[in-house]
Amino acid sequence: MGQKIQRPKGTADVTVRESHLWHFVEGTVRDAARRYGFREIRFPAFEHTELVLRGIGDTTDVVQKEMYTFEDKGGRSITLRPEGTASAVRAYIENGENQLGTPYKAYYIAPMFRYEQPQSLRLREHHQFGVECFGSPDAHADAEVIALGKHMMDRLGIKTELRINSIGCPKCRPKYYEALLAYLEKHRGGLCKTCLERMERNPMRVLDCKEDGCKKIAADAPRSIDYLCEECKTHFGVLRSTLDGMGIGYEIDSRIVRGLDYYTRSVFEFVSTDIGAQGTVLGGGRYDGLIEQLGGGSMPAVGFGCGLERLIAVAQACGFEFPPAPVPDIFLAGADEPGQALASRLTQELRGLGAAAEADVCGRGLKAQLKHADRTGARFSAVIGQSELDAGTLLLKDMRSGEQTPCAITADEIIKHIEGNGK
Repeated sequence: MGQKIQRPKGTADVTVRESHLWHFVEGTVRDAARRYGFREIRFPAFEHTELVLRGIGDTTDVVQKEMYTFEDKGGRSITLRPEGTASAVRAYIENGENQLGTPYKAYYIAPMFRYEQPQSLRLREHHQFGVECFGSPDAHADAEVIALGKHMMDRLGIKTELRINSIGCPKCRPKYYEALLAYLEKHRGGLCKTCLERMERNPMRVLDCKEDGCKKIAADAPRSIDYLCEECKTHFGVLRSTLDGMGIGYEIDSRIVRGLDYYTRSVFEFVSTDIGAQGTVLGGGRYDGLIEQLGGGSMPAVGFGCGLERLIAVAQACGFEFPPAPVPDIFLAGADEPGQALASRLTQELRGLGAAAEADVCGRGLKAQLKHADRTGARFSAVIGQSELDAGTLLLKDMRSGEQTPCAITADEIIKHIEGNGK
Protein backbone atom coordinates (compact mmCIF):
# COMPACT_ATOMS: atom_id res chain seq x y z
CA MET A 1 0.00 0.00 0.00
CA GLY A 2 1.38 3.38 -0.99
CA GLN A 3 1.89 6.17 1.53
CA LYS A 4 -1.20 8.29 2.12
CA ILE A 5 -0.95 11.81 0.68
CA GLN A 6 -2.74 14.62 2.48
CA ARG A 7 -4.02 17.92 1.11
CA PRO A 8 -1.64 20.90 1.24
CA LYS A 9 -1.59 22.99 4.41
CA GLY A 10 -4.14 25.78 4.40
CA THR A 11 -6.54 24.12 1.97
CA ALA A 12 -9.82 22.29 2.53
CA ASP A 13 -11.93 19.70 0.75
CA VAL A 14 -15.62 20.28 0.07
CA THR A 15 -16.96 16.76 0.53
CA VAL A 16 -20.07 15.23 -0.99
CA ARG A 17 -21.72 15.52 2.43
CA GLU A 18 -21.42 19.31 2.44
CA SER A 19 -21.32 20.37 -1.21
CA HIS A 20 -25.06 21.04 -1.18
CA LEU A 21 -24.40 23.86 1.32
CA TRP A 22 -22.06 25.47 -1.20
CA HIS A 23 -24.58 25.02 -4.02
CA PHE A 24 -27.23 26.75 -1.94
CA VAL A 25 -25.02 29.68 -0.92
CA GLU A 26 -23.66 30.11 -4.45
CA GLY A 27 -27.22 30.05 -5.79
CA THR A 28 -28.28 32.62 -3.19
CA VAL A 29 -25.50 35.10 -3.98
CA ARG A 30 -25.94 34.61 -7.73
CA ASP A 31 -29.64 35.37 -7.38
CA ALA A 32 -28.88 38.45 -5.26
CA ALA A 33 -26.44 39.69 -7.92
CA ARG A 34 -29.04 39.10 -10.63
CA ARG A 35 -31.65 41.12 -8.76
CA TYR A 36 -29.25 44.05 -8.53
CA GLY A 37 -28.31 43.91 -12.22
CA PHE A 38 -24.86 42.28 -11.96
CA ARG A 39 -23.65 39.73 -14.51
CA GLU A 40 -20.94 37.10 -14.05
CA ILE A 41 -17.34 37.53 -15.16
CA ARG A 42 -14.68 34.80 -15.07
CA PHE A 43 -10.93 35.30 -15.22
CA PRO A 44 -7.72 33.20 -14.87
CA ALA A 45 -6.52 31.75 -11.57
CA PHE A 46 -3.13 33.38 -12.17
CA GLU A 47 -2.07 36.76 -13.49
CA HIS A 48 1.15 38.55 -14.38
CA THR A 49 2.76 39.62 -11.11
CA GLU A 50 2.91 43.21 -12.34
CA LEU A 51 -0.89 43.40 -12.30
CA VAL A 52 -1.01 42.34 -8.66
CA LEU A 53 1.76 44.74 -7.63
CA ARG A 54 0.20 47.70 -9.41
CA GLY A 55 -3.36 46.77 -8.53
CA ILE A 56 -3.08 45.92 -4.84
CA GLY A 57 -0.15 48.10 -3.77
CA ASP A 58 3.27 47.21 -2.38
CA THR A 59 2.47 48.43 1.15
CA THR A 60 -0.09 45.70 1.76
CA ASP A 61 0.47 42.50 3.72
CA VAL A 62 -0.80 40.61 0.66
CA VAL A 63 2.08 41.81 -1.52
CA GLN A 64 4.74 41.86 1.16
CA LYS A 65 4.01 38.50 2.79
CA GLU A 66 1.24 36.46 1.21
CA MET A 67 1.66 36.10 -2.55
CA TYR A 68 2.13 32.81 -4.38
CA THR A 69 4.59 34.02 -7.03
CA PHE A 70 6.72 31.91 -9.37
CA GLU A 71 8.42 32.01 -12.76
CA ASP A 72 6.81 30.00 -15.54
CA LYS A 73 8.84 28.06 -18.10
CA GLY A 74 9.08 31.18 -20.23
CA GLY A 75 10.71 33.14 -17.42
CA ARG A 76 7.61 35.27 -16.78
CA SER A 77 6.71 36.19 -13.21
CA ILE A 78 3.27 34.77 -12.43
CA THR A 79 1.15 35.14 -9.28
CA LEU A 80 -1.82 33.09 -8.17
CA ARG A 81 -4.73 35.51 -7.84
CA PRO A 82 -4.91 36.84 -4.22
CA GLU A 83 -8.09 38.90 -4.79
CA GLY A 84 -10.55 39.58 -7.60
CA THR A 85 -10.77 43.32 -8.19
CA ALA A 86 -7.49 43.78 -10.09
CA SER A 87 -8.37 40.84 -12.35
CA ALA A 88 -11.86 42.23 -12.95
CA VAL A 89 -10.39 45.60 -13.93
CA ARG A 90 -7.78 43.99 -16.20
CA ALA A 91 -10.47 41.90 -17.94
CA TYR A 92 -12.71 44.96 -18.31
CA ILE A 93 -9.94 46.93 -20.01
CA GLU A 94 -8.54 44.10 -22.13
CA ASN A 95 -11.89 42.90 -23.48
CA GLY A 96 -13.34 46.29 -24.33
CA GLU A 97 -16.18 45.92 -21.85
CA ASN A 98 -16.49 49.71 -21.71
CA GLN A 99 -18.66 49.31 -24.82
CA LEU A 100 -21.41 48.00 -22.55
CA GLY A 101 -21.87 51.48 -21.09
CA THR A 102 -22.07 52.58 -17.48
CA PRO A 103 -22.58 51.51 -14.87
CA TYR A 104 -20.74 48.29 -15.69
CA LYS A 105 -21.79 45.74 -13.07
CA ALA A 106 -20.01 42.40 -12.74
CA TYR A 107 -19.74 39.65 -10.14
CA TYR A 108 -17.50 36.62 -9.75
CA ILE A 109 -17.23 33.46 -7.68
CA ALA A 110 -13.63 32.27 -7.70
CA PRO A 111 -10.84 30.75 -5.61
CA MET A 112 -8.22 33.14 -4.18
CA PHE A 113 -4.74 32.26 -2.93
CA ARG A 114 -2.79 33.84 -0.07
CA TYR A 115 0.21 32.38 1.71
CA GLU A 116 -0.71 33.15 5.30
CA GLN A 117 -0.81 31.27 8.59
CA PRO A 118 -3.87 29.01 8.37
CA GLN A 119 -6.44 29.42 11.11
CA SER A 120 -10.17 29.08 11.54
CA LEU A 121 -11.93 30.39 8.40
CA ARG A 122 -8.65 31.76 7.05
CA LEU A 123 -7.22 29.44 4.42
CA ARG A 124 -4.44 29.72 1.86
CA GLU A 125 -7.01 28.86 -0.77
CA HIS A 126 -10.43 30.32 -0.14
CA HIS A 127 -13.42 31.04 -2.37
CA GLN A 128 -14.71 34.54 -2.82
CA PHE A 129 -17.87 36.15 -4.07
CA GLY A 130 -17.24 39.69 -5.26
CA VAL A 131 -19.08 42.46 -7.08
CA GLU A 132 -17.63 45.40 -9.00
CA CYS A 133 -19.52 48.47 -10.22
CA PHE A 134 -17.59 50.69 -12.67
CA GLY A 135 -18.51 54.13 -13.94
CA SER A 136 -20.49 55.88 -11.21
CA PRO A 137 -18.92 58.45 -8.84
CA ASP A 138 -22.25 58.81 -7.06
CA ALA A 139 -22.66 57.67 -3.45
CA HIS A 140 -25.92 56.01 -4.49
CA ALA A 141 -23.77 53.37 -6.23
CA ASP A 142 -21.94 52.74 -2.94
CA ALA A 143 -25.28 52.40 -1.16
CA GLU A 144 -26.60 49.97 -3.77
CA VAL A 145 -23.54 47.74 -3.45
CA ILE A 146 -23.92 47.79 0.33
CA ALA A 147 -27.63 47.00 -0.04
CA LEU A 148 -26.72 43.96 -2.16
CA GLY A 149 -24.48 42.75 0.65
CA LYS A 150 -27.25 43.30 3.19
CA HIS A 151 -29.71 41.44 0.94
CA MET A 152 -27.38 38.42 0.89
CA MET A 153 -26.97 38.47 4.66
CA ASP A 154 -30.71 38.60 5.18
CA ARG A 155 -31.35 35.74 2.75
CA LEU A 156 -28.86 33.56 4.65
CA GLY A 157 -30.11 34.55 8.09
CA ILE A 158 -26.76 36.13 8.99
CA LYS A 159 -26.80 38.73 11.76
CA THR A 160 -24.18 41.43 11.19
CA GLU A 161 -23.43 45.03 11.99
CA LEU A 162 -22.61 47.36 9.10
CA ARG A 163 -19.59 49.58 9.76
CA ILE A 164 -18.77 52.44 7.40
CA ASN A 165 -16.03 55.06 7.11
CA SER A 166 -14.57 57.47 4.58
CA ILE A 167 -10.81 57.56 4.07
CA GLY A 168 -10.89 60.56 1.75
CA CYS A 169 -9.29 61.07 -1.64
CA PRO A 170 -5.84 62.08 -2.95
CA LYS A 171 -6.87 65.71 -2.46
CA CYS A 172 -7.55 65.56 1.29
CA ARG A 173 -5.58 62.52 2.38
CA PRO A 174 -2.14 64.23 2.60
CA LYS A 175 -3.41 66.51 5.37
CA TYR A 176 -4.79 63.51 7.23
CA TYR A 177 -1.52 61.61 6.78
CA GLU A 178 0.34 64.54 8.29
CA ALA A 179 -1.86 64.49 11.40
CA LEU A 180 -1.78 60.70 11.66
CA LEU A 181 2.01 60.52 11.33
CA ALA A 182 2.46 63.17 14.00
CA TYR A 183 0.28 61.10 16.34
CA LEU A 184 2.01 57.80 15.52
CA GLU A 185 5.46 59.33 16.05
CA LYS A 186 4.47 60.04 19.66
CA HIS A 187 3.60 56.36 20.10
CA ARG A 188 6.39 54.85 18.02
CA GLY A 189 7.68 52.81 20.95
CA GLY A 190 4.40 50.90 21.23
CA LEU A 191 4.09 49.92 17.58
CA CYS A 192 5.03 46.52 16.18
CA LYS A 193 7.86 46.17 13.67
CA THR A 194 5.46 45.83 10.75
CA CYS A 195 3.63 49.04 11.66
CA LEU A 196 6.89 50.93 11.94
CA GLU A 197 7.50 49.97 8.32
CA ARG A 198 3.92 50.90 7.39
CA MET A 199 4.44 54.40 8.76
CA GLU A 200 6.91 55.06 5.98
CA ARG A 201 4.72 53.72 3.18
CA ASN A 202 1.05 54.04 4.12
CA PRO A 203 0.41 55.15 7.72
CA MET A 204 -3.31 54.34 7.47
CA ARG A 205 -2.41 50.66 7.38
CA VAL A 206 -1.35 50.95 11.03
CA LEU A 207 -5.04 51.37 11.90
CA ASP A 208 -5.73 47.93 10.43
CA CYS A 209 -3.13 46.11 12.55
CA LYS A 210 -4.41 43.18 14.66
CA GLU A 211 -1.66 43.39 17.32
CA ASP A 212 -3.14 44.37 20.70
CA GLY A 213 -0.63 47.16 21.33
CA CYS A 214 -1.20 48.72 17.91
CA LYS A 215 -4.98 48.40 18.28
CA LYS A 216 -4.84 50.41 21.53
CA ILE A 217 -2.81 53.13 19.86
CA ALA A 218 -5.13 53.16 16.83
CA ALA A 219 -8.19 53.63 19.05
CA ASP A 220 -7.19 57.24 19.81
CA ALA A 221 -5.64 58.09 16.44
CA PRO A 222 -6.96 61.03 14.39
CA ARG A 223 -10.04 60.13 12.34
CA SER A 224 -9.98 60.38 8.56
CA ILE A 225 -13.56 61.74 8.49
CA ASP A 226 -12.36 64.84 10.37
CA TYR A 227 -10.00 65.72 7.50
CA LEU A 228 -12.27 65.21 4.48
CA CYS A 229 -12.43 67.78 1.71
CA GLU A 230 -15.84 69.22 0.83
CA GLU A 231 -16.39 66.76 -2.02
CA CYS A 232 -15.63 63.78 0.22
CA LYS A 233 -17.80 65.18 3.01
CA THR A 234 -20.68 65.54 0.58
CA HIS A 235 -20.15 62.04 -0.79
CA PHE A 236 -20.13 60.51 2.69
CA GLY A 237 -23.20 62.50 3.68
CA VAL A 238 -25.14 61.28 0.63
CA LEU A 239 -24.09 57.70 1.41
CA ARG A 240 -25.38 58.00 4.96
CA SER A 241 -28.68 59.61 3.97
CA THR A 242 -29.23 57.00 1.23
CA LEU A 243 -28.62 54.15 3.65
CA ASP A 244 -31.02 55.83 6.08
CA GLY A 245 -33.64 56.02 3.34
CA MET A 246 -33.14 52.34 2.52
CA GLY A 247 -33.65 51.42 6.15
CA ILE A 248 -30.11 50.00 6.44
CA GLY A 249 -28.61 50.61 9.86
CA TYR A 250 -24.90 51.34 10.24
CA GLU A 251 -22.20 52.55 12.60
CA ILE A 252 -19.35 54.89 11.69
CA ASP A 253 -16.06 53.17 12.53
CA SER A 254 -12.97 55.31 11.98
CA ARG A 255 -10.66 52.29 12.24
CA ILE A 256 -11.96 50.75 9.00
CA VAL A 257 -9.40 51.41 6.28
CA ARG A 258 -9.46 47.99 4.51
CA GLY A 259 -6.32 46.05 3.70
CA LEU A 260 -5.66 47.10 0.09
CA ASP A 261 -4.11 50.34 -1.11
CA TYR A 262 -6.55 51.10 -3.91
CA TYR A 263 -9.48 52.23 -1.71
CA THR A 264 -10.72 55.84 -1.69
CA ARG A 265 -13.63 57.54 0.06
CA SER A 266 -16.21 54.97 1.22
CA VAL A 267 -15.06 51.79 2.94
CA PHE A 268 -17.36 49.38 4.73
CA GLU A 269 -17.56 46.04 6.50
CA PHE A 270 -20.31 43.71 7.66
CA VAL A 271 -19.11 42.36 11.02
CA SER A 272 -20.38 39.31 12.92
CA THR A 273 -19.72 38.08 16.45
CA ASP A 274 -21.37 34.70 15.85
CA ILE A 275 -18.16 32.88 14.93
CA GLY A 276 -16.26 33.47 18.15
CA ALA A 277 -13.96 36.45 17.84
CA GLN A 278 -15.39 39.48 16.08
CA GLY A 279 -14.86 39.01 12.38
CA THR A 280 -15.55 40.66 9.08
CA VAL A 281 -17.92 38.65 6.90
CA LEU A 282 -17.92 41.05 3.93
CA GLY A 283 -15.83 44.11 3.14
CA GLY A 284 -15.37 46.60 0.36
CA GLY A 285 -15.36 50.21 -0.70
CA ARG A 286 -14.70 52.71 -3.45
CA TYR A 287 -11.57 52.65 -5.62
CA ASP A 288 -11.83 55.55 -8.06
CA GLY A 289 -8.23 55.54 -9.29
CA LEU A 290 -7.58 51.86 -9.92
CA ILE A 291 -8.92 51.52 -13.47
CA GLU A 292 -6.77 54.41 -14.69
CA GLN A 293 -3.80 53.05 -12.71
CA LEU A 294 -4.07 49.75 -14.58
CA GLY A 295 -4.15 51.32 -18.01
CA GLY A 296 -7.81 52.16 -18.54
CA GLY A 297 -9.42 55.56 -18.68
CA SER A 298 -10.31 57.62 -15.65
CA MET A 299 -13.31 55.82 -14.15
CA PRO A 300 -14.74 55.62 -10.62
CA ALA A 301 -15.61 52.23 -9.13
CA VAL A 302 -16.96 50.54 -6.02
CA GLY A 303 -17.31 46.91 -4.93
CA PHE A 304 -16.94 44.28 -2.23
CA GLY A 305 -15.70 40.76 -1.60
CA CYS A 306 -16.69 38.04 0.86
CA GLY A 307 -15.45 34.53 1.53
CA LEU A 308 -17.92 31.72 0.87
CA GLU A 309 -16.38 29.57 3.62
CA ARG A 310 -17.11 32.37 6.07
CA LEU A 311 -20.64 32.93 4.76
CA ILE A 312 -21.47 29.26 5.28
CA ALA A 313 -19.91 29.13 8.75
CA VAL A 314 -21.63 32.29 9.97
CA ALA A 315 -24.99 31.22 8.54
CA GLN A 316 -24.68 27.92 10.40
CA ALA A 317 -23.64 29.71 13.60
CA CYS A 318 -26.72 31.94 13.29
CA GLY A 319 -28.93 28.85 13.12
CA PHE A 320 -29.89 29.16 9.45
CA GLU A 321 -31.63 26.00 8.23
CA PHE A 322 -30.07 24.93 4.96
CA PRO A 323 -32.13 22.76 2.60
CA PRO A 324 -31.23 19.07 2.96
CA ALA A 325 -28.84 17.39 0.57
CA PRO A 326 -30.52 16.13 -2.61
CA VAL A 327 -31.44 12.44 -2.68
CA PRO A 328 -32.45 10.06 -5.48
CA ASP A 329 -36.11 10.00 -6.44
CA ILE A 330 -36.00 6.23 -6.83
CA PHE A 331 -33.68 3.26 -6.45
CA LEU A 332 -34.47 0.22 -8.60
CA ALA A 333 -33.07 -3.06 -7.28
CA GLY A 334 -32.64 -6.02 -9.62
CA ALA A 335 -33.39 -9.39 -7.97
CA ASP A 336 -31.60 -11.30 -10.74
CA GLU A 337 -29.79 -10.66 -14.01
CA PRO A 338 -32.93 -9.95 -16.12
CA GLY A 339 -34.23 -7.69 -13.35
CA GLN A 340 -30.90 -5.89 -13.12
CA ALA A 341 -30.82 -5.34 -16.88
CA LEU A 342 -34.32 -3.84 -16.82
CA ALA A 343 -33.45 -1.71 -13.78
CA SER A 344 -30.50 -0.23 -15.66
CA ARG A 345 -32.65 0.53 -18.72
CA LEU A 346 -35.46 2.06 -16.66
CA THR A 347 -33.14 4.32 -14.66
CA GLN A 348 -31.76 5.72 -17.91
CA GLU A 349 -35.27 6.37 -19.23
CA LEU A 350 -36.30 7.97 -15.92
CA ARG A 351 -33.29 10.30 -16.02
CA GLY A 352 -34.35 11.38 -19.48
CA LEU A 353 -37.75 12.31 -18.00
CA GLY A 354 -36.12 14.45 -15.30
CA ALA A 355 -35.94 12.05 -12.36
CA ALA A 356 -32.87 11.27 -10.27
CA ALA A 357 -32.80 7.48 -10.56
CA GLU A 358 -30.25 4.91 -9.42
CA ALA A 359 -29.69 1.17 -9.84
CA ASP A 360 -26.96 -1.10 -8.53
CA VAL A 361 -23.64 -1.00 -10.38
CA CYS A 362 -21.60 -3.07 -7.92
CA GLY A 363 -23.01 -6.55 -8.51
CA ARG A 364 -24.53 -6.75 -5.03
CA GLY A 365 -27.20 -9.15 -3.86
CA LEU A 366 -30.76 -7.97 -3.36
CA LYS A 367 -30.47 -7.50 0.38
CA ALA A 368 -27.32 -5.38 0.01
CA GLN A 369 -28.98 -3.34 -2.75
CA LEU A 370 -31.95 -2.51 -0.55
CA LYS A 371 -29.64 -1.57 2.32
CA HIS A 372 -27.78 0.75 -0.03
CA ALA A 373 -31.07 2.24 -1.26
CA ASP A 374 -31.87 3.16 2.34
CA ARG A 375 -28.40 4.68 2.80
CA THR A 376 -28.84 6.94 -0.24
CA GLY A 377 -32.04 8.40 1.22
CA ALA A 378 -34.01 7.58 -1.94
CA ARG A 379 -37.65 8.67 -1.85
CA PHE A 380 -38.86 5.43 -3.45
CA SER A 381 -37.48 1.98 -4.11
CA ALA A 382 -38.68 -1.03 -6.02
CA VAL A 383 -37.52 -4.58 -6.65
CA ILE A 384 -37.56 -6.01 -10.18
CA GLY A 385 -37.38 -9.80 -10.33
CA GLN A 386 -38.87 -12.58 -12.45
CA SER A 387 -42.29 -12.35 -10.79
CA GLU A 388 -42.45 -8.60 -11.49
CA LEU A 389 -41.38 -9.18 -15.08
CA ASP A 390 -44.07 -11.86 -15.53
CA ALA A 391 -46.77 -9.60 -14.06
CA GLY A 392 -45.56 -6.42 -15.75
CA THR A 393 -46.02 -4.70 -12.39
CA LEU A 394 -43.77 -3.73 -9.52
CA LEU A 395 -44.38 -2.40 -6.01
CA LEU A 396 -43.13 1.16 -5.47
CA LYS A 397 -42.17 1.58 -1.83
CA ASP A 398 -42.33 5.01 -0.22
CA MET A 399 -39.16 4.94 1.87
CA ARG A 400 -40.56 7.46 4.37
CA SER A 401 -43.97 5.98 5.07
CA GLY A 402 -43.28 2.36 4.10
CA GLU A 403 -46.42 2.31 1.93
CA GLN A 404 -46.21 0.15 -1.20
CA THR A 405 -48.15 0.89 -4.38
CA PRO A 406 -48.51 -1.29 -7.53
CA CYS A 407 -47.17 0.36 -10.67
CA ALA A 408 -46.70 -0.73 -14.28
CA ILE A 409 -43.05 -1.35 -15.20
CA THR A 410 -42.68 1.63 -17.52
CA ALA A 411 -40.75 4.83 -17.04
CA ASP A 412 -43.84 6.92 -17.84
CA GLU A 413 -45.93 5.28 -15.12
CA ILE A 414 -43.12 5.39 -12.55
CA ILE A 415 -42.51 9.10 -13.17
CA LYS A 416 -46.23 9.84 -12.82
CA HIS A 417 -46.23 8.12 -9.44
CA ILE A 418 -43.11 10.00 -8.26
CA GLU A 419 -44.48 13.37 -9.37
CA GLY A 420 -47.89 12.63 -7.90
CA ASN A 421 -46.34 11.98 -4.51
CA GLY A 422 -44.50 15.21 -3.99
CA LYS A 423 -41.32 14.92 -6.03
